[in-house]
Amino acid sequence: MSMEANRDAESQARPLLSSEISSLAQSVSQVAVVGTILCPIESLDYEISENDFFKQDWRTRRTVQIFQYVFMKWLLCFLVGGIVSLVGFCNNLAVENVAGIKFVVTSNMMLAQRSVMAFVVFSVSNLTLTLFAALITAFVSSAAAGSGIPEVKAYLNGVDAPGIFSLKTLFVKIIGSISAVSSSLLVGKAGPMVHIGAGVASLLGQGGSKKYGLTSSWLRFFKNDRDRRDLITCGSAAGIAAAFRAPLGGLLFALEEMASWWRSALLWRAFFTTAIVAMILEALIEFCNSGKCGPFGKGGLIMFDVTSTEVSYHLLDVPPVLLLGVLGGLFGSLFNFLLNKVLQVYNVINEKYRGYKILLACSISIFTSCLLFGLPWLASCLPCPADAEEPCPTIGQSGNYKKFQCPPGHYNDLASLIFNTNDDAIRNLFSKGTDNEFQYSSILIFFGTCFFLGIFSYGIVSPTGLFIPVIVMGASYGRFIGMFVGSHSTLNHGLFAVLGAASFLGGTMRSTVSACVILLELTDDLLLLPLMMLVLLVLKTVADAFDSNIYDHLMKAKGFPYLEAHTEPFMRQLTVGDVVKGPLQLFHGIEKVGRVVQVLRTTTHNGFPVIDEPPLSESAVLYGLILRAHLIELLKKKAFLSYPMPTGIDVSEQFSVVDFAKKGSGNADRMEDIVVTKEEENMCLDLHPFTNTSPYTVVETMSLAKALILFRQVGLRHLLVIPKIHGRSPVVGILTRHDFMPENILSLHPALTSRWKRWRLTLPRWLNPF
Repeated sequence: MSMEANRDAESQARPLLSSEISSLAQSVSQVAVVGTILCPIESLDYEISENDFFKQDWRTRRTVQIFQYVFMKWLLCFLVGGIVSLVGFCNNLAVENVAGIKFVVTSNMMLAQRSVMAFVVFSVSNLTLTLFAALITAFVSSAAAGSGIPEVKAYLNGVDAPGIFSLKTLFVKIIGSISAVSSSLLVGKAGPMVHIGAGVASLLGQGGSKKYGLTSSWLRFFKNDRDRRDLITCGSAAGIAAAFRAPLGGLLFALEEMASWWRSALLWRAFFTTAIVAMILEALIEFCNSGKCGPFGKGGLIMFDVTSTEVSYHLLDVPPVLLLGVLGGLFGSLFNFLLNKVLQVYNVINEKYRGYKILLACSISIFTSCLLFGLPWLASCLPCPADAEEPCPTIGQSGNYKKFQCPPGHYNDLASLIFNTNDDAIRNLFSKGTDNEFQYSSILIFFGTCFFLGIFSYGIVSPTGLFIPVIVMGASYGRFIGMFVGSHSTLNHGLFAVLGAASFLGGTMRSTVSACVILLELTDDLLLLPLMMLVLLVLKTVADAFDSNIYDHLMKAKGFPYLEAHTEPFMRQLTVGDVVKGPLQLFHGIEKVGRVVQVLRTTTHNGFPVIDEPPLSESAVLYGLILRAHLIELLKKKAFLSYPMPTGIDVSEQFSVVDFAKKGSGNADRMEDIVVTKEEENMCLDLHPFTNTSPYTVVETMSLAKALILFRQVGLRHLLVIPKIHGRSPVVGILTRHDFMPENILSLHPALTSRWKRWRLTLPRWLNPF
């Protein structure tokens, strides 16, 4: 095992986003970095361990216990929807009021001709908010940095990184997101809301807390990875639903982007969860409309005004719509590429010292404040339109016509976009009846500023999302295309902005169905559906020819061994026997305590094959698979035998179901805490009652591509490889998700590297038949 230990030590020395990150997947003990802190990654046990103890427990369950299990599933979904909707509402309310007060104070100073003092107040308030978000993220929970969507997506794929769903991470995510979004950084709150929803679901799905006495027999059924995974899927759907007040969009986003496994029962529960979110938000918004939520309580969580009953499509509208699709694919791929490069640079800075991360965040905040306050001075003042549907110029409130430094009766169109909250900027771009509001130069400056600020702001050490910035960027060039087309199209400029937002959202995240539904629910304009579908189809085709979506980039950068739904072409040329590595650690059905202790202390494997040999069987046979956690529990309870013979004792007398249930985050038993005496090491353990007797197995001649499909679709952690020829050991090896990583496979078979690259250059992803 010395070679394995060396690989583990070497892998843990590699930083996030380093040039050698591709070799990270070769390690048997994969590591990932959350922020810049290394933490071991483990796969999740979505497969039910059908051992004798499990079967006996299920046979003894009565009808009332089955009712409890079903009832608690729905009750937990209701609680997730209710809590996430309250958090989302409070987040929006806090952001609108904090940012609104900041802009009102600054605007009043501008009206009093105190521009220098206005800039000082604006930049200092932004810096303070950014510094607060960076400090709590860096010192309390670095796992809260970023949007959290890559972590949640990896978890739902079967990868667990400690700390991503802890209570302190949830707290920092909520408070830090409010502070970061209010600081005028070009970041969003939708991505963090997905992480918040998943975090709430994870805490509720842990089955209570035995440490604090917050548990009961009703919750014990949920102490497993499978039920927790389903609840976290519902939580991620609730997060998007709460961020955009888009219940169907949240449901489809969880289905299209987040979940790796889906079934009809989960669809129905996720739909129920997002419906709860929608109903509670609607009630809260009605309450705020009465003026009881502060001076800015009516902002956020409202539909953007683009509805038009007079929309009709003509043949001349198709070319600009197709152009938006092409631009979305090109800009989206460019954005992903540049963001990936910037994050690599940030990693070099962040890995030095914790203070450098905070200094970087503060530098981005100061730079952003200078741009947001300085660029509107470059735009010329425009006279207020005579037919404006709202007050012009806008003073002390959100609106389309910001006065900024302009004289009475005039407005600054660039300030209306750039010196505003992101939600208000989207509202101004989407608004109808404002076709003559913006200049070409202002829209171009705004798009360029948002494009680069979005790239440089995402990687700082604070909770930051990409949804809202991406919508802002797409809406800006969509509005520009609408202005360029002008009277040659029957669509108003606000509708072009919506189509542009859809194109860039799909170009970066490659969401199609969910992006379409989210924007339709945001704007309440079903008449846009055919054109939006056309845009998304074109951009998906263009963008997939260049790279994958932004979340795949981030998961790879963080070192998450994510299993894709497709297989690489070279996997058809290999069998599972070509990638199985040794040595393989085996246990006998009745094993010496000393050997169990020695194996657990010298390896980090989670599962071990159990074989029976004569006299327990006629020949060597594979009995099943036993988990590391179960072995530690046996050692902890000292369920030892004096003689190496099965006792036939009813195991339910010694153990309860809770003993072998999944522990909560950070509460797993460690081998270092187990004390075994020399006398006990000579005793035996009967592993038969605790061994999964029906593990998934494949023959060593099966193609690697076929094995990957089985591994991913079933949601396995271990896949046993058995020999094709009798007379050999009953098990050849174990496949884990690391064995299916392309980097690992190509390192074992370097001759395939050049052929694989030719495939990747020749065929874009959407033409990959495998």
